[in-house]
Amino acid sequence: MSATPQKKRASRRVLAAAAGLATVGALVAAMPAGAQDRGQGHGHGHGHGHGHKPRTVDVQLLSFNDLHGNLEPPAGSAGNVTKTHPDGTVEAIPAGGVEYLATSLRTARKGNPYSVTAAAGDMVGASPLLSGLFHDEPTIEALNKLKLDVSAVGNHEFDEGAKELARLQNGGCHPVEGCYEKGKKFKGADFPYLAANVTEEKTGKPLLKPYTIWKKNGVKIGFIGVTLEGTPDIVTAEGVKGLKFHDEIKTINKYAKELDRKGVKSIVALIHEGGAPASTSYNYDCDSPGAGDGISGPIVDIAKGITPKVDALVTGHTHQAYVCTVPDPAGKPRMVTSASSFGKLYTDTTLTYDLRTKDIVRTSVKSANHVVSRDQPKATDMTRLIERWNRLAAPIANAPQGYISADINGRGSTAPEKPLGNVIADAQLEGLAPADKGGAQVAFMNSGGIRADLVYKASGSEGDGVVTYGEAFTVQPFTNMMNVVDLTGAQLVSALQQQVSGPNEAAPKILQVSKGLTYTLDLTKTGAARVVTDTIKLNGEAIDPARTYRVAMNEFLAGGGDGFPAFAQGTNKLVGASDLDLFNAYLAAHSSATSPLAPPATDRITVIQ
Repeated sequence: MSATPQKKRASRRVLAAAAGLATVGALVAAMPAGAQDRGQGHGHGHGHGHGHKPRTVDVQLLSFNDLHGNLEPPAGSAGNVTKTHPDGTVEAIPAGGVEYLATSLRTARKGNPYSVTAAAGDMVGASPLLSGLFHDEPTIEALNKLKLDVSAVGNHEFDEGAKELARLQNGGCHPVEGCYEKGKKFKGADFPYLAANVTEEKTGKPLLKPYTIWKKNGVKIGFIGVTLEGTPDIVTAEGVKGLKFHDEIKTINKYAKELDRKGVKSIVALIHEGGAPASTSYNYDCDSPGAGDGISGPIVDIAKGITPKVDALVTGHTHQAYVCTVPDPAGKPRMVTSASSFGKLYTDTTLTYDLRTKDIVRTSVKSANHVVSRDQPKATDMTRLIERWNRLAAPIANAPQGYISADINGRGSTAPEKPLGNVIADAQLEGLAPADKGGAQVAFMNSGGIRADLVYKASGSEGDGVVTYGEAFTVQPFTNMMNVVDLTGAQLVSALQQQVSGPNEAAPKILQVSKGLTYTLDLTKTGAARVVTDTIKLNGEAIDPARTYRVAMNEFLAGGGDGFPAFAQGTNKLVGASDLDLFNAYLAAHSSATSPLAPPATDRITVIQ
């Protein structure tokens, strides 16, 4: 999702420390599946007697999205999917972890001679320490073992810029940290990353392949991959330097036409953009009461604009679960799917391929999301992979940073004001309030940059309630440098209004605020009016539009990221420590084994719904 800054100086220091532990490793590229080739179909061919060729075969499309380097099962509420039972009760099911995802996919492929696995972006970036510490090489290795056939790029694939993305595709050891395992060179991805709508400014040429054609026994399916056009708004300027991002619909339609001219009539679009179903339950029927009625968001208009030549859309970015049919421009239903995030679900879609027309029989397309449950056997090759990289990460990852008395929810909280958001904003204010550190009076944190919960239950041998460096890193993986800037009261008010207006009106992005700032959010209103301006107070005093305030935020927000142009108007900038350093310093200062940090009250934003 949003909040995508690249790792900078602070992470380099961390990585330099890690490089001393060992020197990267080759990704073990798994051989292609040796599935027995045999036709499978339910149509009737011409001719008589035995051995006639069937008219159709079923192609199994397995897909997922937004893995974000979550090789180990995601902890706390961020690791659950919700299921609504027929009686209306809702169950939280622990899910995800690449050991289980591998088992799920391998089990699903059995008995399906035509099976292709695709992803809709954000496989890497904003990753937990196990992957992020090694610039996501462990995740690419895992995806190779999963036999991923193709992936679109997501916005997070650009966190560290185009050169690093090219390295993940093509291989080679990191230009700064080098190789992490002695005698092993990183091999890169066995699957193609597709970036049809990303071009180089200087040449106008696509950055990576725009599409790929999957072939087996005469069956041909084209895959076109795009990321959201708004990627530059949610990635640091450095990450997208020299690149242009184009309209998703126009790009897909252009390459669908090109594939059609090449005789490829069956086409799937992999789109790193998504929607919001009316329910967060993975088994919600978003075709109720009518086709596509239960889903909203950018993907709906995109789906309605993509040429009927495209037979199915695999989407992502919003971390939601849905299987919907949204009508194409010709008014015919077309499957649009998304499989939540962090490897907690996968989608199984049946594409019935007509061997005569070389096209998908759209009326036969079926799709469903499945839980990657943790009560199935683990894939032993993935267990070995995780153990290997954990050994390299352990000296850094296991160092205690602080203590908590209970779960402090961030990613797993659906409320506008999140307990962990308050802790992070307070940490930033405290660290940058001293005059020589910037003199901050208030701090803002983008909620999309909070990537996990702080979980009380021990993740390893550290003991319950201990927050390790690895766990803190998983919450704040971008290692953004902090900025303190001058903003007027009027600009502060504008920034708060931009949470719920302009590009953020349809899907509000509520900032997490430091203690002392209070206001009312009236969600019964529309646009900027949702922020009740006369309720905005700092330490009990109304914000003075003409007064100048010292405001702390990460460099991503300070650049106007996430649709906050008001923040980019800041002056007298002072660059401080990284967000992760301030977070860890706050945990150390405010907790101990005998006096752990409790979840803070969420009483800064009053919400009217």
